[in-house]
Amino acid sequence: MVAEPESGGRGGGVTELRRALRRKERRKLRSRGEGRHAAWFGLGMFGLVGWSVAIPTLIGIGAGIWLDAHHPVRFSWTVTLMIAGLAMGCVNAWRWIDLERRGE
Repeated sequence: MVAEPESGGRGGGVTELRRALRRKERRKLRSRGEGRHAAWFGLGMFGLVGWSVAIPTLIGIGAGIWLDAHHPVRFSWTVTLMIAGLAMGCVNAWRWIDLERRGE
């Protein structure tokens, strides 16, 4: 809603526009003042870490099941690749957290 100034001086529309701009400015400054580590940031990081561990683990399980069905050996491919996927996911999650902590 943009108010056109009335001709011949200051009108009520200009004052209303200034008030709206001040409200927006205050909201932006307040949100910047909260910093990077607001509640939503923490929840987002929690989700990122969770998925960065879960996806490689699930890929390892899926590949292991396929290998167990097509290339049977004395050990379980499923357990082996699940552990490998879990380890890769933990390294990946550690990398993400370290990057965020450094601010890069």
